[in-house]
Amino acid sequence: MSEERKHSLKTRMAYGAADIYGGGAFVVISTFYTVFLTKAQGMPAAMAGTIPLIGKVWDAVTDPMMGNICDRTKSKFGAKRFYIMVGSLLSALTFILMWITVPFSGMASKYAFYVLMYMLFSTGFTIVMVPYNGLLPDMVDDYTERSRYSGIRMVFSTFGAILAGLIPTILIKDNTNPSPYLMVAIIFGIIFTGTILWTFFGTWEKQKEPVKVPLKDSFVQSFTVYKSKAFKMFIAIFLLGQGAADFVTGLAVYYVDDVLNAYGGGNFTILMGVLLIAQFIGTIIFGQIMQRTSKTFPILLGFPIRIAATLAMLAFSHEGANFIIILALSFIIGLGMAASSTSIYAILSDMADVDELITSISRPGTCSGMATFIRKIATGLSSAIIGFMLAMVGYDEIAASSGLRQTASVQSGIAYIYIFVPVILMVLTIFVALRFPMKQKEFEIIKKEIARRKGEDESIIKDDEKKICEKVTGFTYDNLWNRENAMKL
Repeated sequence: MSEERKHSLKTRMAYGAADIYGGGAFVVISTFYTVFLTKAQGMPAAMAGTIPLIGKVWDAVTDPMMGNICDRTKSKFGAKRFYIMVGSLLSALTFILMWITVPFSGMASKYAFYVLMYMLFSTGFTIVMVPYNGLLPDMVDDYTERSRYSGIRMVFSTFGAILAGLIPTILIKDNTNPSPYLMVAIIFGIIFTGTILWTFFGTWEKQKEPVKVPLKDSFVQSFTVYKSKAFKMFIAIFLLGQGAADFVTGLAVYYVDDVLNAYGGGNFTILMGVLLIAQFIGTIIFGQIMQRTSKTFPILLGFPIRIAATLAMLAFSHEGANFIIILALSFIIGLGMAASSTSIYAILSDMADVDELITSISRPGTCSGMATFIRKIATGLSSAIIGFMLAMVGYDEIAASSGLRQTASVQSGIAYIYIFVPVILMVLTIFVALRFPMKQKEFEIIKKEIARRKGEDESIIKDDEKKICEKVTGFTYDNLWNRENAMKL
């Protein structure tokens, strides 16, 4: 396959297609799963909110393991593409199982069932997304070209989010009826299978020797990726930036239904459409900006604008508020949300290179596994925190399942959570992004130093380049390229 063909729009689209699953699955879950459990199954909000969190505890086992399995596997398809293929059907099946209504009368039995189903889904997600997140470093070496691939990926991710935001709102007219939720799950199961297979058939992967680490040492080895200064700061950006988005999608139904009393009449569908279409447009805009600036610049530009629009929502968080203004502010918020995802996944593709300079081992699967693990932790924590916060402000699940309105104090509490928690998280994200140590210049120095260590570049490193290597990795220059850095915490 020629380089020209490799880097065509067709192959970038094939690479990006699987993130319809990555971007869409969690939008459906974060927007509707707690609603499904509380309004359609009558589960207490605090109890429902813990289910995703338990799933994330399970991810502490599966994500590091999957990352190591990827790096240890040899396949004619490429290790990552092999697991992407295997996971295509498993991901759809496990997603559908989450939305089945069971004839259990006891709440404890229901709770145990949905915990198990969420854990199965989480495992299916891991099988696909850990290899997928580690695929790009084994496809493309160039910093700018990686940005192009990541930009297309985010377009597909946002398109998946649009589908995930609109299809449920169109089909779920009565959010206390469990049947439409399962119909939505089946539709997305078919979509997810097709797009994941598109990525499998349309991408490639460099063949390389598998990492030889005993399985018993795999968990320790996985957590050593956090030794990297750049990776730790990336994880902070990932947690905070995506957490700010999770609170918007996770509370959107409650905000529109309970605060604005505007769920009916297609208003929620319109609001989600505006929010998600804005993200789609923002992904295209920020993708282009990122190629001309740096991978953190979209956050530094988009989040201040989003903060202003979010705070402006305070004046309109009540029944009878001007819905056109709410839609306009939601559009700006959606643009800002795109800034975070555009930056995060572009930065992730470079983290394996930093880790390789530290450890002398190429292990993009491990880096991807730990990043995916952190992403799921963020989602689980946001779901749990949303559940607990709803309980704290007095949310009445009995009234909710009966179609009754919440009290005025509960409505105000939901509005304050919806507005102020994302603002706090965005401010913290900006703070970390300003201090992130790697742009294109630093990336190129890291890649050049790796080539020197491999004997592929005979140039002599300069003192200022040594300082950049130390700044990015957090290690002294003499302690880099040491396999022991990957073996001990």
